[in-house]
Amino acid sequence: MRGDLVRIIDGLMRRKGKFDAIIVETTGLADPAPVAQTFFMDDGVGAKTKLDAVVTVADALWLKDRLRDAPEAKNQIAFADVILINKTDLVSPGDLDEIEARIRAINPYAKVHRTERASIDIAEVLGRNAFDLDRILDLEPAFLTAEETHVHEHDHGQEHGHEHGEHHHHSHGNGLKHYHDEDMQSVALRTDKPLDPDKFFPWVQDLVATEGKDILRCKGILSFKDDPERFVFQGVHMILDGDHQRAWREDEKRESRAVFIGRKLPEDKIRAGFESCIA
Repeated sequence: MRGDLVRIIDGLMRRKGKFDAIIVETTGLADPAPVAQTFFMDDGVGAKTKLDAVVTVADALWLKDRLRDAPEAKNQIAFADVILINKTDLVSPGDLDEIEARIRAINPYAKVHRTERASIDIAEVLGRNAFDLDRILDLEPAFLTAEETHVHEHDHGQEHGHEHGEHHHHSHGNGLKHYHDEDMQSVALRTDKPLDPDKFFPWVQDLVATEGKDILRCKGILSFKDDPERFVFQGVHMILDGDHQRAWREDEKRESRAVFIGRKLPEDKIRAGFESCIA
Protein backbone atom coordinates (compact mmCIF):
# COMPACT_ATOMS: atom_id res chain seq x y z
CA MET A 1 0.00 0.00 0.00
CA ARG A 2 2.79 2.40 0.92
CA GLY A 3 4.62 1.74 -2.34
CA ASP A 4 1.46 2.36 -4.36
CA LEU A 5 0.88 5.65 -2.57
CA VAL A 6 4.44 6.79 -3.22
CA ARG A 7 4.06 6.05 -6.93
CA ILE A 8 0.72 7.85 -7.12
CA ILE A 9 2.00 10.99 -5.39
CA ASP A 10 5.16 10.98 -7.47
CA GLY A 11 3.07 10.75 -10.63
CA LEU A 12 0.82 13.60 -9.56
CA MET A 13 3.79 15.80 -8.75
CA ARG A 14 5.15 15.29 -12.27
CA ARG A 15 2.02 16.71 -13.84
CA LYS A 16 1.82 20.33 -14.91
CA GLY A 17 -0.18 22.74 -12.80
CA LYS A 18 -0.65 23.09 -9.08
CA PHE A 19 -2.72 21.02 -6.70
CA ASP A 20 -4.52 22.57 -3.77
CA ALA A 21 -4.61 19.21 -2.02
CA ILE A 22 -4.42 15.48 -2.58
CA ILE A 23 -7.15 13.47 -0.86
CA VAL A 24 -6.25 9.84 -0.30
CA GLU A 25 -9.37 7.75 0.23
CA THR A 26 -8.91 4.28 1.65
CA THR A 27 -11.38 1.41 1.71
CA GLY A 28 -13.96 1.25 4.49
CA LEU A 29 -11.94 -0.93 6.86
CA ALA A 30 -8.40 0.04 5.89
CA ASP A 31 -5.72 0.84 8.44
CA PRO A 32 -4.83 4.54 8.07
CA ALA A 33 -1.44 4.19 9.77
CA PRO A 34 0.58 3.02 6.72
CA VAL A 35 -0.74 5.96 4.71
CA ALA A 36 0.25 8.43 7.42
CA GLN A 37 3.66 6.81 7.89
CA THR A 38 4.45 7.29 4.20
CA PHE A 39 4.65 11.05 4.71
CA PHE A 40 7.24 10.59 7.47
CA MET A 41 9.25 7.67 6.09
CA ASP A 42 9.55 8.47 2.39
CA ASP A 43 11.91 11.39 1.78
CA GLY A 44 10.51 12.03 -1.70
CA VAL A 45 6.92 12.27 -0.51
CA GLY A 46 7.89 14.29 2.55
CA ALA A 47 9.82 16.79 0.46
CA LYS A 48 6.91 17.44 -1.93
CA THR A 49 3.89 17.15 0.33
CA LYS A 50 2.79 17.32 3.95
CA LEU A 51 0.16 15.32 5.77
CA ASP A 52 -2.72 17.60 6.73
CA ALA A 53 -5.14 15.40 8.71
CA VAL A 54 -6.73 11.98 8.94
CA VAL A 55 -10.51 12.12 8.50
CA THR A 56 -12.80 9.24 9.47
CA VAL A 57 -16.45 8.95 8.43
CA ALA A 58 -18.46 6.95 10.96
CA ASP A 59 -21.82 5.50 9.92
CA ALA A 60 -24.23 6.41 12.73
CA LEU A 61 -26.60 3.60 11.78
CA TRP A 62 -24.05 0.79 11.89
CA LEU A 63 -21.14 2.05 13.98
CA LYS A 64 -22.04 0.19 17.18
CA ASP A 65 -22.09 -3.08 15.23
CA ARG A 66 -18.76 -2.34 13.56
CA LEU A 67 -17.15 -1.53 16.92
CA ARG A 68 -18.10 -5.04 18.02
CA ASP A 69 -17.04 -7.01 14.96
CA ALA A 70 -14.43 -4.92 13.13
CA PRO A 71 -11.24 -3.92 15.02
CA GLU A 72 -10.33 -1.68 12.09
CA ALA A 73 -13.24 0.60 12.95
CA LYS A 74 -11.70 1.34 16.33
CA ASN A 75 -8.31 1.90 14.68
CA GLN A 76 -9.78 4.47 12.32
CA ILE A 77 -11.53 6.35 15.11
CA ALA A 78 -8.47 6.28 17.37
CA PHE A 79 -6.21 7.51 14.57
CA ALA A 80 -8.44 10.31 13.31
CA ASP A 81 -8.00 14.05 13.67
CA VAL A 82 -11.50 14.77 12.33
CA ILE A 83 -14.48 12.43 12.66
CA LEU A 84 -17.76 12.84 10.79
CA ILE A 85 -20.69 11.03 12.37
CA ASN A 86 -22.73 10.63 9.20
CA LYS A 87 -26.34 9.55 8.52
CA THR A 88 -27.43 11.27 11.70
CA ASP A 89 -30.97 11.49 10.30
CA LEU A 90 -31.29 7.70 10.49
CA VAL A 91 -30.89 7.35 14.26
CA SER A 92 -32.64 8.82 17.28
CA PRO A 93 -31.12 11.74 19.23
CA GLY A 94 -30.46 9.43 22.18
CA ASP A 95 -28.67 6.88 20.01
CA LEU A 96 -26.68 9.68 18.41
CA ASP A 97 -25.48 10.91 21.80
CA GLU A 98 -24.47 7.37 22.73
CA ILE A 99 -22.58 6.93 19.45
CA GLU A 100 -20.64 10.13 20.02
CA ALA A 101 -19.86 9.03 23.57
CA ARG A 102 -18.47 5.74 22.24
CA ILE A 103 -16.30 7.68 19.78
CA ARG A 104 -15.00 10.05 22.44
CA ALA A 105 -14.23 7.14 24.74
CA ILE A 106 -11.81 5.87 22.11
CA ASN A 107 -10.49 9.24 20.96
CA PRO A 108 -11.39 12.29 23.06
CA TYR A 109 -9.07 14.57 21.09
CA ALA A 110 -10.48 14.44 17.56
CA LYS A 111 -12.80 17.14 16.23
CA VAL A 112 -16.25 15.55 15.87
CA HIS A 113 -18.96 16.75 13.48
CA ARG A 114 -22.47 15.38 13.02
CA THR A 115 -23.53 15.29 9.38
CA GLU A 116 -26.19 14.14 6.95
CA ARG A 117 -24.98 12.91 3.56
CA ALA A 118 -21.49 13.98 4.70
CA SER A 119 -22.46 17.61 4.13
CA ILE A 120 -19.92 19.87 5.80
CA ASP A 121 -17.91 22.99 5.03
CA ILE A 122 -14.66 21.82 3.44
CA ALA A 123 -12.73 24.19 5.72
CA GLU A 124 -13.76 22.00 8.66
CA VAL A 125 -12.05 19.01 7.05
CA LEU A 126 -9.09 20.35 5.08
CA GLY A 127 -6.41 22.80 6.15
CA ARG A 128 -6.28 21.35 9.67
CA ASN A 129 -2.46 21.06 9.80
CA ALA A 130 -2.98 18.39 12.44
CA PHE A 131 0.54 17.00 12.01
CA ASP A 132 2.22 20.41 12.21
CA LEU A 133 4.24 20.43 15.43
CA ASP A 134 3.72 24.16 15.83
CA ARG A 135 -0.05 23.74 15.87
CA ILE A 136 -0.56 20.60 17.94
CA LEU A 137 -2.14 22.52 20.80
CA ASP A 138 -3.55 25.45 18.84
CA LEU A 139 -5.79 23.11 16.85
CA GLU A 140 -6.72 20.79 19.67
CA PRO A 141 -7.65 22.71 22.83
CA ALA A 142 -9.31 19.54 24.11
CA PHE A 143 -5.79 18.16 24.50
CA LEU A 144 -5.37 20.55 27.41
CA THR A 145 -8.65 19.84 29.17
CA ALA A 146 -10.24 16.59 28.03
CA GLU A 147 -8.80 14.47 30.78
CA GLU A 148 -9.37 16.90 33.60
CA THR A 149 -12.56 15.27 34.87
CA HIS A 150 -11.10 11.77 34.73
CA VAL A 151 -7.97 12.11 36.84
CA HIS A 152 -6.97 12.28 40.47
CA GLU A 153 -3.96 14.32 41.49
CA HIS A 154 -1.37 12.79 43.83
CA ASP A 155 1.35 14.43 45.86
CA HIS A 156 4.04 13.84 43.29
CA GLY A 157 2.09 15.74 40.63
CA GLN A 158 1.47 12.79 38.31
CA GLU A 159 -1.95 11.59 37.20
CA HIS A 160 -3.03 8.12 38.15
CA GLY A 161 -6.68 8.33 37.16
CA HIS A 162 -7.81 6.34 34.15
CA GLU A 163 -8.65 8.14 30.96
CA HIS A 164 -12.01 6.48 30.45
CA GLY A 165 -10.63 3.68 32.58
CA GLU A 166 -13.56 3.10 34.95
CA HIS A 167 -15.41 -0.18 34.60
CA HIS A 168 -18.81 1.48 34.30
CA HIS A 169 -20.59 4.18 32.37
CA HIS A 170 -20.53 7.70 33.75
CA SER A 171 -21.59 11.11 32.53
CA HIS A 172 -20.16 14.63 32.59
CA GLY A 173 -21.52 18.11 32.28
CA ASN A 174 -22.01 17.76 28.53
CA GLY A 175 -24.57 15.03 29.15
CA LEU A 176 -22.60 12.38 27.25
CA LYS A 177 -21.78 9.03 28.79
CA HIS A 178 -18.21 7.80 28.63
CA TYR A 179 -17.45 4.14 28.17
CA HIS A 180 -14.52 2.04 29.22
CA ASP A 181 -13.18 0.27 26.16
CA GLU A 182 -11.19 -2.90 26.83
CA ASP A 183 -9.26 -2.82 23.55
CA MET A 184 -8.71 0.84 22.66
CA GLN A 185 -7.98 3.66 25.05
CA SER A 186 -6.10 6.89 25.54
CA VAL A 187 -3.58 7.37 28.33
CA ALA A 188 -3.18 11.01 29.33
CA LEU A 189 -0.15 12.12 31.33
CA ARG A 190 0.67 15.35 33.09
CA THR A 191 3.19 16.74 35.54
CA ASP A 192 4.03 20.26 36.65
CA LYS A 193 7.56 19.20 37.52
CA PRO A 194 10.30 19.64 34.87
CA LEU A 195 11.42 16.58 32.96
CA ASP A 196 14.99 15.45 32.36
CA PRO A 197 15.57 15.19 28.58
CA ASP A 198 18.34 12.64 29.15
CA LYS A 199 15.71 10.41 30.77
CA PHE A 200 12.69 11.23 28.63
CA PHE A 201 14.10 10.62 25.15
CA PRO A 202 15.55 7.15 25.89
CA TRP A 203 12.31 6.23 27.67
CA VAL A 204 9.93 7.31 24.90
CA GLN A 205 12.14 5.78 22.19
CA ASP A 206 12.20 2.48 24.05
CA LEU A 207 8.44 2.69 24.59
CA VAL A 208 7.64 3.07 20.90
CA ALA A 209 10.21 0.42 19.99
CA THR A 210 8.56 -2.14 22.26
CA GLU A 211 4.91 -1.05 22.20
CA GLY A 212 4.78 0.91 18.94
CA LYS A 213 2.68 -1.65 17.09
CA ASP A 214 -0.14 -0.92 19.56
CA ILE A 215 0.41 2.87 19.84
CA LEU A 216 -1.57 4.43 17.02
CA ARG A 217 -0.90 8.06 17.87
CA CYS A 218 0.97 9.97 20.54
CA LYS A 219 1.64 13.64 21.06
CA GLY A 220 2.72 15.97 23.78
CA ILE A 221 4.15 19.25 24.99
CA LEU A 222 7.08 19.03 27.38
CA SER A 223 8.82 21.26 29.88
CA PHE A 224 12.46 20.27 30.29
CA LYS A 225 14.66 21.33 33.18
CA ASP A 226 16.70 24.48 32.49
CA ASP A 227 15.13 24.79 29.02
CA PRO A 228 13.39 28.12 28.28
CA GLU A 229 11.54 26.64 25.27
CA ARG A 230 8.73 24.13 25.22
CA PHE A 231 9.27 20.93 23.29
CA VAL A 232 6.50 19.29 21.27
CA PHE A 233 6.43 15.78 19.86
CA GLN A 234 4.11 13.43 18.02
CA GLY A 235 4.29 9.86 16.86
CA VAL A 236 2.64 7.31 14.59
CA HIS A 237 3.33 3.76 15.74
CA MET A 238 7.13 3.57 15.96
CA ILE A 239 7.86 6.86 14.21
CA LEU A 240 8.53 9.89 16.41
CA ASP A 241 8.92 13.53 15.42
CA GLY A 242 9.68 16.42 17.75
CA ASP A 243 11.29 19.82 18.09
CA HIS A 244 11.40 22.95 20.20
CA GLN A 245 8.35 25.06 19.44
CA ARG A 246 8.75 28.43 21.13
CA ALA A 247 9.74 30.01 24.42
CA TRP A 248 7.47 29.51 27.41
CA ARG A 249 5.46 32.66 28.05
CA GLU A 250 5.56 34.26 31.46
CA ASP A 251 1.76 34.02 31.74
CA GLU A 252 1.49 30.29 31.00
CA LYS A 253 1.92 27.39 33.35
CA ARG A 254 5.03 25.33 32.65
CA GLU A 255 3.93 21.73 32.71
CA SER A 256 4.30 18.63 30.58
CA ARG A 257 1.36 16.85 29.00
CA ALA A 258 1.29 13.84 26.73
CA VAL A 259 -1.30 11.43 25.38
CA PHE A 260 -0.91 7.94 23.93
CA ILE A 261 -3.81 6.42 21.99
CA GLY A 262 -3.74 2.75 21.13
CA ARG A 263 -4.87 -0.80 21.69
CA LYS A 264 -4.36 -2.61 25.00
CA LEU A 265 -1.72 -0.14 26.12
CA PRO A 266 0.31 -1.01 29.25
CA GLU A 267 -1.04 1.99 31.14
CA ASP A 268 0.76 1.36 34.43
CA LYS A 269 4.06 0.90 32.60
CA ILE A 270 3.56 4.12 30.63
CA ARG A 271 2.65 6.15 33.70
CA ALA A 272 5.56 4.79 35.74
CA GLY A 273 7.98 5.44 32.90
CA PHE A 274 6.80 9.00 32.42
CA GLU A 275 7.09 9.67 36.13
CA SER A 276 10.65 8.33 36.13
CA CYS A 277 11.60 11.08 33.67
CA ILE A 278 10.98 13.83 36.23
CA ALA A 279 14.23 15.72 36.84
